[in-house]
Amino acid sequence: MSHGLDLDDASGAAGCGAGVEWIRRTLTDMGLLDHGGDVVLVGAELLSNAVKHGGGARHLALDRHDRFLRIGVSDHDPHPPRMAEHRPDSIGGHGLFLIDQLALRWGTRPAPGGKTVWADLPLPPP
Repeated sequence: MSHGLDLDDASGAAGCGAGVEWIRRTLTDMGLLDHGGDVVLVGAELLSNAVKHGGGARHLALDRHDRFLRIGVSDHDPHPPRMAEHRPDSIGGHGLFLIDQLALRWGTRPAPGGKTVWADLPLPPP
């Protein structure tokens, strides 16, 4: 089952907030909100990174598979994100580290006019 939201180059806190609210509504519709805390957190990080580093978020997708949920955010920058060395004492710079820790796997793929950064998160057992 696939769900998507066009964000019209959302930028700033308002765009990220609208995306996070959509994730919560979609998880509710799927009956997964109680198990979706990590999905919301990862989605917020992906949206934030698209705004900060990718020229704005273009599209947000949430796809349900048998054993995982895939969340993806498309932006305008074709270059993949780079995870720097994690420094726990730094202010900021923890987004990709958190995604890497919470997701089963994550990556990027080319998208028209930019890229999509995606992450797969486990579904609870049936």
